[in-house]
Amino acid sequence: MTGPHPLADHAVVDRLGKDLQAAGYTSEGVNQLIGASANEALGRGVWWPALAATRAAPDHDAPLATIVRLFLLGADEPADGVARAFPSVRPDALVDAGVLTVGADDSLRAALDIRPHADDVREYLVVSDQDSAMRAGPVAADHVLGIGGASVSLARAVIRTPVGRALDIGTGCGIQALHLDNHCDEIVATDTNPRALALAAATARLNQMAWDLRAGSLFEPVAGERFDLIVSNPPFVVGAGGQDYIYRDSGVAGDGLCADLIRQIPDHLNPGGSAQILANWVVPHGTDWRERVRGWLAGTDLDAWVVQREFADPITYISLWLSDAGESAQQAADRGARWLDWFAANGIDGIGMGSITLRRRSRDGGEPDQTIEEITGAGEEVTGVEAEAFFARRHYLRDISDERLLATRLSTSPVFLEEQSLPGGEGWQQVSATVRRPGGPGAVLAVDEVSRALLAGCRGQVPLGALLELLAGFHGVEPDALAVAAIPVVREAIGRGILYEAT
Repeated sequence: MTGPHPLADHAVVDRLGKDLQAAGYTSEGVNQLIGASANEALGRGVWWPALAATRAAPDHDAPLATIVRLFLLGADEPADGVARAFPSVRPDALVDAGVLTVGADDSLRAALDIRPHADDVREYLVVSDQDSAMRAGPVAADHVLGIGGASVSLARAVIRTPVGRALDIGTGCGIQALHLDNHCDEIVATDTNPRALALAAATARLNQMAWDLRAGSLFEPVAGERFDLIVSNPPFVVGAGGQDYIYRDSGVAGDGLCADLIRQIPDHLNPGGSAQILANWVVPHGTDWRERVRGWLAGTDLDAWVVQREFADPITYISLWLSDAGESAQQAADRGARWLDWFAANGIDGIGMGSITLRRRSRDGGEPDQTIEEITGAGEEVTGVEAEAFFARRHYLRDISDERLLATRLSTSPVFLEEQSLPGGEGWQQVSATVRRPGGPGAVLAVDEVSRALLAGCRGQVPLGALLELLAGFHGVEPDALAVAAIPVVREAIGRGILYEAT
């Protein structure tokens, strides 16, 4: 364990925040200091261009340069430079608070990762532990993960409609709660790791926010309570059930934690409320991954959109998680071998990785609408806007009859027509064609000659039924027969956001 909880003194946190703000320690401030190229490299984990840029800058000893080297680059800094960077809080107070450590030559080094983070709303400061690239040896068992790819993906996927109460399960450093604060009246954030709760509290205070932080697993800290929005980036890593690192290991074998989380959500979600989580699921030999997740959803009575973004074989999956702990080569090899044996003993072909978005209907009625699909294309990531629109479209399709749909004027969204052809004896021969809505996850529809003409004709001017009659006459088919064949295609196009009702 890493020792006493850092930044417990509110006065130190407040003075630290004041000095970071005064130095211009923001995403834009860092970018201006080190330059766009070095900043992009830093985002990829390549730190040396940023270090060179701070040392070559005309104001290389200014507070911002010192702060960047300390918290983003893991450099040792002379005590007098640190004192200039933090005029409101003495360096020894930061050492006592667990923010800095003293080196052999009395230089100072960051013990925490404190970094700027921004979205479309505002700038933030996020407090976490330093990752394995910034320190020697493996991370501690109670290591608190900082801003990573998974946390950013979840933040982008969350529906940002203003709500009353929100719950962040497994808050870690508090990154999801930060974003929730912009559109939620009340935020409850939980974690099983006391150190994570301490750093989340520091994150909240640095950003002038107040969250209800509670210790406990899953829904234990909120028994009997309900929420309008539930988000979670849980310790979903699939393994034998150990808990070597709290941020990734749940202590539950296999994908049991994610399954339990999904099954308990209905007891804590208000009507009209949403839940969005990241999850991993095992894919046993000879099975379809969809059946695994469908089993989690059975009996929940929630609408769902499940998206598998990646599938990893056991070696690839294990290697991914071994690389971030900072263990020695021998430690990683031994752990990897045991892990691989567990996968083989349990007949697991691989692990699916993705997101699960759930919604409780505002009113009861009908079977839950559950879409489970694989969407792996670049630029097709689930976003909050797309998730909200997905459920709105599914609601629209449930409520509208075929008769009403035929009387509705439809418009086609901005789409691309993509044709695939093969060379033949008479030149290029088209073998397939699709329309794609750019940026829409899974927003692609196979089309033939008739459906191409139908989509081109949907300009919001005439009812669908009248348009189908025109197409039937042109192609010499019965209008009723064409309508029967076209309605499923139209419904799929609406579900994918390719068609929509004109206003």
